[in-house]
Amino acid sequence: MKILYFDDFKLGVLRGDDVIDLSAAVSDIPHTGPHDLISGLIARFDDYRSALEKLAEDGDGVPVTSVRIRPPLPKPGKIDCMAVNYMEDGTLSAPAPINAFHKAPEAVIGCGDTMVLPDAPATIFEGEAELGLVIGKTATNVSQADAYDHIFGYVNFIDGSARNLPPPGNTFFQVKSRDTFAPIGPYIVTADEIEDPQNLQVRLWNNGTLMQDFNTDDMAHKIPRCIEWLSSIHTLSPGDLVATGTNHRGLNSFMDGDKIELEVEGLGRLNFDVQDDLKRTWARDTRLQHHEKGLDGAHTSQLTGKYAES
Repeated sequence: MKILYFDDFKLGVLRGDDVIDLSAAVSDIPHTGPHDLISGLIARFDDYRSALEKLAEDGDGVPVTSVRIRPPLPKPGKIDCMAVNYMEDGTLSAPAPINAFHKAPEAVIGCGDTMVLPDAPATIFEGEAELGLVIGKTATNVSQADAYDHIFGYVNFIDGSARNLPPPGNTFFQVKSRDTFAPIGPYIVTADEIEDPQNLQVRLWNNGTLMQDFNTDDMAHKIPRCIEWLSSIHTLSPGDLVATGTNHRGLNSFMDGDKIELEVEGLGRLNFDVQDDLKRTWARDTRLQHHEKGLDGAHTSQLTGKYAES
């Protein structure tokens, strides 16, 4: 199933090009808003699945083009992001030590929304294309063998980043947790529809140009290991989101007016806009292209606007 929120956060399911409203079928799930309605449904999904599948098959729908798609997880309880979790197309000699960081739930936006770049002296703004895992049941000290049993589904995820903010050192909080820096969507695809999440092509386009193009088989620490490790540190709960990392070679500058599209194979296409009121600019080189030119630093330097070096 492809589960989504639309318009004023009505819960729906996608059937072809139509959206079917599921609100009446889940109205008895205790909730105070859309964030805990979806978490409550995920936790109780086995009890509701047959009814939802019948609605998805027989219910009246409206064209998806006629509704506003909202983030399918409006405010996850936790967003755990794996750090440096790709082998960079096999160019690394060994995996980086397993590591992760938190991203604020308030960073979430949905399909058709806008990522807003803040007035901050970042050396560049980037968005990392990632496969997101939606946790389906409580996970504490889960073994790798049981990890997939705790995944409800999968979603497109972007990890927005404001790089190298001062002071030097561990600045991940202010780099990663900005408002609007976690676009997700357009829907959650339940796990039964994805045959092998460890073999999915991930593609990101910036203004129609393909910039990131890699496969999840290049992960340094595979999905079961990520779940095992994270759940050994803290409990994962239904509706939590785990971002599995990115291949950095295709990372590129996000600038005012950019139209970004992300498509993890089988998960539909997420699109959003970028807004920068300061109109700062960078070259369009990816990190790999910057490296191949023999230029200094991990990425292109800021060209114009506030904080550009004179």
